[in-house]
Amino acid sequence: MLGRPRRLALLAEGNFTTLDAKTAVGILRYRPEEVAAVIDSTRAGQSARECVGTGGAVPVVADVAGAAIAGADSLLIGIAPQGGALLESWRATVRDALTRGWDVLAGLHAFLAEDAEFEALAESSGAHLLDVRRPPLARPLACGRAARLRALVVLTVGSDCNVGKMTTALELRGELLARGARVAFVATGQTGIFVADRGVAIDAVPADFMAGAVETLVLDAAREADLILIEGQGALHHPAYSGVTLALLHGAAPAALVLCHEAGRERLRFPDEAGVGRGIPPLDELRLDYERAASWVAPSRVLGISLNTCALEERGAREACAAAARRVGVPATDPVRFGCGALADALLHAAGERSRAAVGDAASVRGAAVHGGLHAPHA
Repeated sequence: MLGRPRRLALLAEGNFTTLDAKTAVGILRYRPEEVAAVIDSTRAGQSARECVGTGGAVPVVADVAGAAIAGADSLLIGIAPQGGALLESWRATVRDALTRGWDVLAGLHAFLAEDAEFEALAESSGAHLLDVRRPPLARPLACGRAARLRALVVLTVGSDCNVGKMTTALELRGELLARGARVAFVATGQTGIFVADRGVAIDAVPADFMAGAVETLVLDAAREADLILIEGQGALHHPAYSGVTLALLHGAAPAALVLCHEAGRERLRFPDEAGVGRGIPPLDELRLDYERAASWVAPSRVLGISLNTCALEERGAREACAAAARRVGVPATDPVRFGCGALADALLHAAGERSRAAVGDAASVRGAAVHGGLHAPHA
């Protein structure tokens, strides 16, 4: 990960739950072979699977010393605290890791490499501070180029934050790769970057240039793939995070969308207003709103629904998927629980249609040229 093979200790002190430790859970699910331990003294002695349902027998330990015994050689900050700064209570853990010469990997808005104390400790021990949320120096402006790609560009969008947009994109990548498709995953957040070893944390880019950064990522991915899956961020209807969602919609200019939702969640989440939030529109309304917002730059269609059904028993989960499919008129599934074959089918069909249309357009242009209809010399 990020330059060399690692054995990671995932720091999730007091927060090792599915919702709070999204980064740690993502690493456990998609790069489990690089995780030696999870640090959370409140759940020490349990396994990752017992705590968050993934990660198998990876042990949860109380501190850096316990992680070292488990074989760790690097520390990764496993949550993104509200406000984006390192929790003061975690500083001692980071100091301990750096003193041992461990690299520390973080996706925080506050960069550890700009902390004088941590910088001095890293220099003394030979450790490295790796801040993956640091934005690129280049600041391109978007101009709709992604809409003209032959590849099918797919963006995961959500009814709210933390409903499974990254997970859906990664599950689809695995399914499509297994079918032999030329597919690329574009990471736009810290967890996705840790999984993919590349990408840009879009919410750290100045607002005018977010769409341009996304467009650049998509154009780069198109050099190696016929189907491009972009990790979504935020939610169109969330007053705090709609800006980053629009930047992704307009920079990526996706022809296809996969709408993600947590079954049973009825209101938007606001961390500072416990239990208070705006209502989430019905899925069919969300579909129309996302397609309309995308169409301001390029036409797009919701081709599938991804439901997070972790709070439901299996029968209820299957019923929720069936109800979503009936309401919206597209395939619906929980990709982690039931697989994403139907979603992959829909995307492959759309990719084939797009490719055939591109070939037809090219043939029409050639035919027009041959018959004098294109760039014909003036009489």
